[in-house]
Amino acid sequence: MRKEYDLSKLAGGVRGKYYRRATAGTNLVLIEPDLANMFPDSEAVNRALRVLAEAAQTASASKRRRSR
Repeated sequence: MRKEYDLSKLAGGVRGKYYRRATAGTNLVLIEPDLANMFPDSEAVNRALRVLAEAAQTASASKRRRSR
């Protein structure tokens, strides 16, 4: 905060009062600019992540079958 602010006038404030409401249902992830250029919108990012998650799950399931 700036030195010229009178903190005595800010009495009664509660830190984090709206934190839960502001973050409810929100999951913000920042990606590098080179990756951001590859995905035009959040729908494209979600599609790519679903493909990756499915591939990882399939690989994990086949690995478990081989180890038995």
